[in-house]
Amino acid sequence: MSTTITSSLTKWQRKKLCSLLSHDRLSLLFKASVHGYNVNIFHQKCNKQGPTVIVAYNKSGYVFGAFTSKDYGQTAQNVVDDKAFLFSFNDKEVKEDPLCVFSGNPQYAFTDNGPNFGSLVFLYNNTATVNSNPAIYKFDPHKMHGNDLQLTECEVYRVEDCGGLLEKPWRNVQWNSERRKALLSIISGWKPSVSSVKQARILLVGPVGAGKSSFFNSINSVFKGYVSTQANTGTAGTSLTTQFRTYHIKPGSGVSHVPFTLCDSMGLEEGLNSGLDVDDFASILKGHIQDRYQFNPSMPIQPDSPHFHKSPGLKNKIHCVAYVIDSSKVKLLSDKINDKFAVFRRKTNQMGIPQLVLLSKVDEACPSVAEDLKNVYQSHYINKMVQEVSAQIGVSMSAVIPVKNYCQELEIDPQTDILLLNAVVQILRAAEGFFDDLYNPEERSE
Repeated sequence: MSTTITSSLTKWQRKKLCSLLSHDRLSLLFKASVHGYNVNIFHQKCNKQGPTVIVAYNKSGYVFGAFTSKDYGQTAQNVVDDKAFLFSFNDKEVKEDPLCVFSGNPQYAFTDNGPNFGSLVFLYNNTATVNSNPAIYKFDPHKMHGNDLQLTECEVYRVEDCGGLLEKPWRNVQWNSERRKALLSIISGWKPSVSSVKQARILLVGPVGAGKSSFFNSINSVFKGYVSTQANTGTAGTSLTTQFRTYHIKPGSGVSHVPFTLCDSMGLEEGLNSGLDVDDFASILKGHIQDRYQFNPSMPIQPDSPHFHKSPGLKNKIHCVAYVIDSSKVKLLSDKINDKFAVFRRKTNQMGIPQLVLLSKVDEACPSVAEDLKNVYQSHYINKMVQEVSAQIGVSMSAVIPVKNYCQELEIDPQTDILLLNAVVQILRAAEGFFDDLYNPEERSE
């Protein structure tokens, strides 16, 4: 199953819902067309998630659902919630305020045996159906759902508050053109301390859709001076990167030398025989896999493959691993994906290779950052996500670097450049630590 699920809400619908809920953001937990119209799977995905909102869609153009401020727990008990309500808005009447109906008796706000709000029961009989009976919640069925009880989609979102801005930034970053030039100068002037290595090799690893290939495109854009799309990107259910790619960035933007190579790998996926294999990962770290090797998730690379480098030197090995994680999906990483991260982390640690996390899509995760990227290090929410990633992946907080990739922009932006270049500087410093730790004098003069 795909590790990436996407929302069916339009930008306008999301804005309306956030306004109705008085919260900053919605995180998608469950999508019936992906996970199934099944109450047990609903509970697996949505139990113990705090405030949630169910959003149902029908062919008549109604988007309706229910909010509860309480946890689901599969207790089959009536749950008291004086904040619970049902809502509906019809896309055909966008100017109208949403219909909002509170319970006539908060003692029976919902029954915890599924998304059961008494007057509206979603996933009814484990089907794409809603059972409608305006009793506890009084409403006009035509206004609520147009009497169309067959669903085209049903989603559940965790309702989150970004927590506003902190009084002081938790990292100090200068956001002016001088700093951009200084970062470019630091990068251009960096050289590995091992004479045989001309460029640090950085491996990008992460779940499908986290933004690995977009990170390369974005770094490439900074040096080109315009938005570039060399690597495949998108929101496909499975990894768009099926080959091992080593991307060399051409000097530009006043930089005479780019001292690093970005290596892109297949995305991590949940299932067996899908996504990047741990043996292939180890072979990449050791420098055995050459550019454009076609991954086969059901069988790792064999020594007789024409893309297998039998005797790699230090310059062919990976000098730093950068895990790319979508800041909107930190809490949604499945146990299987976290288990894969743990295996990869252990393998990388055994080889003494430094590891960082690039926390991508910070503008999508926090409205304050979307409004002004300079708020990234004052965002309470991004700070919280950095702490969570640090604990979840097992790296220090200083090794978690927020970034924003170029996705829909046509022109580069100075603030985005500064955030991206700052990430590159941190990666090169980590790689420098790797070279400094080399204890074999022969490798230093290899």
